[in-house]
Amino acid sequence: MPTILEETRFIMKKYNIRANKNLGQNFLINEEVVKNIVGCSNIEKEDLVIEIGPGLGTLTSKLLENANKVIAVEIDNKMVEVISDRFRMYNNLQIINEDILKIDLNAIIENEKQEDGKVKIVANLPYYISTPIIMKLLEERLNIDEIVVMVQKEVADRLAAKPGTKLSGAITYAVDYYSEAEPVLNVGRDCFIPAPKVDSEVIKLKLRKQPKVEISNEKELFKLIKLNFTQRRKTLINVLVNSGVVKNKEIAMKIFDELEFDYGVRGETLNLEQYKLLIDCINKYSQY
Repeated sequence: MPTILEETRFIMKKYNIRANKNLGQNFLINEEVVKNIVGCSNIEKEDLVIEIGPGLGTLTSKLLENANKVIAVEIDNKMVEVISDRFRMYNNLQIINEDILKIDLNAIIENEKQEDGKVKIVANLPYYISTPIIMKLLEERLNIDEIVVMVQKEVADRLAAKPGTKLSGAITYAVDYYSEAEPVLNVGRDCFIPAPKVDSEVIKLKLRKQPKVEISNEKELFKLIKLNFTQRRKTLINVLVNSGVVKNKEIAMKIFDELEFDYGVRGETLNLEQYKLLIDCINKYSQY
């Protein structure tokens, strides 16, 4: 039986394929990594799996063996040709030749989900677009149970970090708000062809039934968080005043006194609960 590397080289030669740098294509060639991704996804026979960017179908072949149905979303016409031909004998594969950021995943899930099955997202995400894709999956409140993705190691570290710590970024708060992150596996750059310049990591996001904190306006929460991460060197009090979130420094100081925040605190050191309290207090003083 040919190895994944041999199979990949054969397919690339057969279809005259070169990895598209503009689409961030790096083809997975490590059998153990494939097994680990499928294994940690806990796919049952009733489950619907949405695979983002299947490429040559290395992961797809294993997903098809385990899931009730696999919906592969692929933007590259050449890759669609490959997997359409390669898996033509399978009746549980649907291919959508579109940009994942532009499709209505809610409608797809509503139409395809089995009553007694779960919905899993599995993907080897292109490095350059991994954050927008993950944010879409989280913010759209899809009826999904788990997201298992392979991303650049640096991105994975931010996804799994605790809000308020050195490694955290704006996306860290979104991940913590909507899900529980669990690092699964480090993946070296030699597990791909062509080899990327950085290592990768598989990370699992288990979607929460309810967001971690109860807040009336999610957009307001994440707008404030992003605002602080675009001005990381500034104190929180200055960010609030200079951006017009609060009218003046006097009101900002009253808010900080009420919350018992230090005047020198920076926004990137707060956790979700503290941001919720801050927003509640800002809204309280907005009438002044």
